[in-house]
Amino acid sequence: MRQWLESVEAQYGLDYLTQRSRQLVLISYVALMLLTLYRGFLLQGDSFNWRPIVAFVLPLVLFLPSIIGRRPRGHAWLAFVSLLYFTQGVMVATLPSQALRGVTEALVSLALFTGCMGYARFRSRQLQRDQ
Repeated sequence: MRQWLESVEAQYGLDYLTQRSRQLVLISYVALMLLTLYRGFLLQGDSFNWRPIVAFVLPLVLFLPSIIGRRPRGHAWLAFVSLLYFTQGVMVATLPSQALRGVTEALVSLALFTGCMGYARFRSRQLQRDQ
């Protein structure tokens, strides 16, 4: 795996890979945020309750400073948190009426995981190179 990543880095360059993984992170982060907001609103009954919405969205919002600040370590931690959303998506996908939403959430969180791990690797190597 390491040899493959190093060959990809040599082929495309760290700047390009960092930019592409950053784009993947931003797109999948926004998509996952929208899916979690949607799930929070689905849990609403007859009366509005903000607690489920905050419970689902808060873990993602806490990583917003790391995403804005382009910190590799914050992206690595966000990758691990995205696995919780992947697990939730897989569990929801087993429900007959919610299969599409669950599969979508699992795929988007998997894309976030991949983008965050790629960004953390490429950006940290980029920072080491520039020192």
